[in-house]
Amino acid sequence: MGISALGTGSSILTQDLLDQLREADEAAQITPIEYSLADNKDKAAEFDVIDANMTNLYDAIGELKTPALFDERTTTVSGSSVEITASANSDLQDFTLDVTQLATKQIEESGSYTATTDTIATAAGDMNLNIDGQDFTIAYDATTTLEDLKNSINDVAGDKVNATIVQVGAGDYRLFLNSADTGSTQDMTITDNTGNLSGTQLTTDLTAVQTGVDAEFTFNGQAITRTSNEVNDLITGYDITLKEVGVSEVSVTQNRDNITDKIDSFVEKYNAAMDEIARATKNSTDPETRGIFAGESTFKAMERDLRNMMDKVGGGVGTLYDFGFDIDKDGKLSIDKDIFNTKMDENPANVEAFFSGGDYTNADGTVTTVTGAFTEMSDNVYDYTKFNGMLDNYDTYLTENTASLEESKTRATERLDAKYETMKQQYAAYDAMIASFNNAAAAFTEMQNSSDNNN
Repeated sequence: MGISALGTGSSILTQDLLDQLREADEAAQITPIEYSLADNKDKAAEFDVIDANMTNLYDAIGELKTPALFDERTTTVSGSSVEITASANSDLQDFTLDVTQLATKQIEESGSYTATTDTIATAAGDMNLNIDGQDFTIAYDATTTLEDLKNSINDVAGDKVNATIVQVGAGDYRLFLNSADTGSTQDMTITDNTGNLSGTQLTTDLTAVQTGVDAEFTFNGQAITRTSNEVNDLITGYDITLKEVGVSEVSVTQNRDNITDKIDSFVEKYNAAMDEIARATKNSTDPETRGIFAGESTFKAMERDLRNMMDKVGGGVGTLYDFGFDIDKDGKLSIDKDIFNTKMDENPANVEAFFSGGDYTNADGTVTTVTGAFTEMSDNVYDYTKFNGMLDNYDTYLTENTASLEESKTRATERLDAKYETMKQQYAAYDAMIASFNNAAAAFTEMQNSSDNNN
């Protein structure tokens, strides 16, 4: 029998009554689970922020623990005669470069032709092009034009010489040969091997428009000669480009700006992580300000550990505070760059060793090999950020707990659905019975009233 409307027969066992009973059951059985799910969701959101901050902190520490950071170089050039770059770990020094002559290319010009289509030979043969002591054989025949010759030279000897045709004037075309390299060895000659060239434009008429010469300069007064204006063999790690005649003062220093930028990043990431953890673990009776992890000892322990590691690292040869770091009463980390730069000026090798590991020279001259303050920090933070570390395990716990709560909610909902489906069927049956009783009572009352009226 279908159930159309509860309470029709009794006006007591109604759908409203069932709804009220279900609401009470849901409040007792479902709502607590939903509160726990909402709390888990909030914790997961906050956890993601803390996890990201800790990853950022770990990465910032990693930038400072590598010795390569201290190997980077900055070059400063006063004057426009040279440009210079210095590779990592190259020598730190100041020097003077006085450029007195730039290296030039050899440029040769042929005699005159009336057009690019002029043929250059009366019969087949070949010529020899010599440049920088290297010979190239260029073939020709009676149909070879000046344009063809240009193309042949570029095809055969293009690594050493570049051939072009220039119209000098009306009916005056010249072949120009430019050496690919600079220096005094780039002189070039053309010899007609078979004697079939139709003129002397390419042989005895070939004249130097520009003579290749070597670069000449002094390094701190010492005379230097090079065949190129690109000098990379003067000092290991230095790439020098000679630009013009003149004097330039050069200073190659450690790239300290890059180091302090990395330190600033570390300070920023440390403070961001500590601020977020402090906010999430704050104890308060006010629910608006109480941190979501206020009751979580794991995060409070991590906060203490991060704070304490700033006092512990250093390998026994010093502390971070010796190098300009400081933590105020509110737990904020800062760096005094004047102190840091003073330490760098005094002994950059010790600063590198303290930060990244190596041999640290003590005040008494003894040497202590240290791991490096930032290597120690990296290991400390890695214990939290690594796979199966504290943060990873807590993330797994949140995920598994949420899945368990979802399953509990589903089971509780299914139990209530079954319970109230059964109660609905029972209420319908009871309602029908009450309706039947009411109908019988009404019939009996009508019969009694009819009998009384007949008497």
